[in-house]
Amino acid sequence: MKVFRKKKGQEESSMRKLFLSSFFIMAILLMFSWLGCAGLFTGKYGTIVPDTNAAKAFESFQVSADINYYISGSADYPNALMGLNKKYTLDSTLWKKIHPSPESFRELVLQMQVRARQIGQSQYSFAIFDDKGNQIGIWYSILLARTTVLMKDNQHVEIYTPDSDTYIKYEVSQ
Repeated sequence: MKVFRKKKGQEESSMRKLFLSSFFIMAILLMFSWLGCAGLFTGKYGTIVPDTNAAKAFESFQVSADINYYISGSADYPNALMGLNKKYTLDSTLWKKIHPSPESFRELVLQMQVRARQIGQSQYSFAIFDDKGNQIGIWYSILLARTTVLMKDNQHVEIYTPDSDTYIKYEVSQ
């Protein structure tokens, strides 16, 4: 029985082809993964920044006619309370729109403060800015309640809700 063996030059050529094929496949996969993530880096992102005017509005229970108000999480102890200028449309079904009176707004803010104190935290106030630096709203939450502000076309904005376990994270860690 004859055993066929490749010559040294043939083995190197086969290994080179295998290496180049593997490299080419990996490059294509990497390129597709970069293209898939490209939307994350080309979006128009806004920011939230600590703001004393927002703090005054929340802590003096001021309800503005120019703002639509939303909560995320429990109606009694929301993870976040947000006010968005009426010129903007919120693209999200996760936020619950509310129509607070000054009295119900006061009760909501105080309930959020009580809930934060129960876990050794405080509520903080922020201004929400679009990608061009224009203020578009206000935000009230504990520091752990993170968000992302994504500006879309025609004054539409997507603002992510904080994690649903925002308060629970602190209860578990204590």
